[in-house]
Amino acid sequence: MNRVLLGVRGMERPEQVEKVSAAIKKLEGVQGVQPADVGQLEVEYDPQQLTVMDLIRVVREQGFLAGML
Repeated sequence: MNRVLLGVRGMERPEQVEKVSAAIKKLEGVQGVQPADVGQLEVEYDPQQLTVMDLIRVVREQGFLAGML
């Protein structure tokens, strides 16, 4: 398993964090998602099944900009 810290622009309210976290958790290969700080999520994922770009794509589909920190 790999861990990555994603910065998510505009994700400040608890309901936004939950929306984005839930979308990421639906991906096959995601082991866990935890808020790290305001606008940041720590994601544990299987690199055999997903790339960081896959994670970022899901965040963008929720209406937020994201990047690896």
